[in-house]
Amino acid sequence: MAEPQRSALQRPDGVALTVWDWPAPVDARGQVLLVHGLGEHARRYDAVAARLMAWGWAVRAFDQRGHGTSDGRRGCLPHTEALLDDLDAVLADTRARSRGPLVLIGHSMGGLVSAATCWRLHTRGADAAGPDALVLSSPALEVGMGTPLLWAVALLNRVAPGLALGNGLLADKLAHDPAVVAAYQADPLVHDRISPPLALFFDQWGRRVREAADRWPLPTLLLYAEDDHLVRPAGSAEFARRAAQGEAPVQAFGLTGLYHEIFNEPEPLAAPVWQRLQAWLQALRSTLSA
Repeated sequence: MAEPQRSALQRPDGVALTVWDWPAPVDARGQVLLVHGLGEHARRYDAVAARLMAWGWAVRAFDQRGHGTSDGRRGCLPHTEALLDDLDAVLADTRARSRGPLVLIGHSMGGLVSAATCWRLHTRGADAAGPDALVLSSPALEVGMGTPLLWAVALLNRVAPGLALGNGLLADKLAHDPAVVAAYQADPLVHDRISPPLALFFDQWGRRVREAADRWPLPTLLLYAEDDHLVRPAGSAEFARRAAQGEAPVQAFGLTGLYHEIFNEPEPLAAPVWQRLQAWLQALRSTLSA
């Protein structure tokens, strides 16, 4: 597969976000923007990009601030909504450069960032500035911080907001493929840092997104691992249940036996993931073109 083109998107606070654009297929069906998870980076999604390109989609991704080759201290944020502001800017830049429908695909923390950004745009009456559709892969809608831990995080946010601690993620539970785990552990761009503002973002926006599910404003595909050890699948299940009660345009599938990184599971575990994603994208394209 051809290497993606690298560029930088400058933010008002001086942070440069690294943006990756893969060569667009001829007569692309539309644009996909990938948003990675906590501690990782966009180039871990090369295989996902290759699959999407084979299906006829143009693909773009970016390293979130404090991740990958983007600027910013690892795992740190200036405030709890900084990642949402960054995605707003990347979405605007992507809209200006692409044609056809724009689909946002977010994994784990990137799923929460994507969903929260869409909901925040909706509450501001700015839906047109967001994507046309959303895909959530094992989104971090609930990470299981209990009250004592939240009190501690809130205190640290007041006295030491720049303190970066280990995030405690279990690398051996990323996927069932040992090669995926080994590559993750050896990757020099992967980190395990998290700061108080980032931890508070998970709690505050995870709850807001779950509570908004019955009023969800845009077509969404939710794919989540039922054997997830990194985020709580109960958060995705709650979102799906609320969306169904409100008749929101959400299709949700819990994937039995899969670990957190559903795109990195070996066959045959990953087969239902790709089948559901491809079918949903095809149906979406037909609907938006009608």
